[in-house]
Amino acid sequence: MGTQRQLHAEDGFTLGAYEAMPSGDPTGAVVIIQEIFGVNDHIREVVNGYADDGYAVIAPQIFDRAQRDVELGYEGDDMSSGIKLAFQETDRAKTLIDLQAAVEEIGKWGKVAVIGYCYGGLLTWLAACQLRGVACAVAFYGGGIAAEKDQTARCPTMMHFGELDKAIPMTDVDAIRTAQPDVDVHTYAADHGFNCNHRASYNAAAAALARERTVAFLREHLN
Repeated sequence: MGTQRQLHAEDGFTLGAYEAMPSGDPTGAVVIIQEIFGVNDHIREVVNGYADDGYAVIAPQIFDRAQRDVELGYEGDDMSSGIKLAFQETDRAKTLIDLQAAVEEIGKWGKVAVIGYCYGGLLTWLAACQLRGVACAVAFYGGGIAAEKDQTARCPTMMHFGELDKAIPMTDVDAIRTAQPDVDVHTYAADHGFNCNHRASYNAAAAALARERTVAFLREHLN
């Protein structure tokens, strides 16, 4: 359904991206931000799913500055490689430059939402606070958001967390709620990665409810 393409960041860097379009005219636009595992099969499926909902959608390959075309699995060495790429081998300021390029490119089709998962959830919060042209943002189990909780979002923001997620304790979620009373925070009886049906932690009920809430949020702020 989708196609590979190139994005050009404002500092001259070129990165890859996966893009999908709806069958009719887009009713808005979405940037999907990957987990630490790259733009892999799951992220492409997420992109395709939001395109089916009527949006123009793009997932930038935010690890391209360190390593091109990263696609990793969810266990062992792949997990370690993804953590290293996200937190040691890429420059977050430059990653935000790349995300800005994605927002501006897909923004040709309408108002832009940013939706991110895992590490992409943290970047989604930073995008909501720092990037231009973001109409709304939805972060799924974004580790590290609590440390950035005092930033100020420029757009309506929703967050989804798993109550069984040992990496993001409920004390962190409570701290986010306290610091950001205007952010729409939801929790589920699920673990980290509950939206990804390629992972053992997948929770179909939580994923379906979080997606239903997300789609309604997009309709409110994009359509």
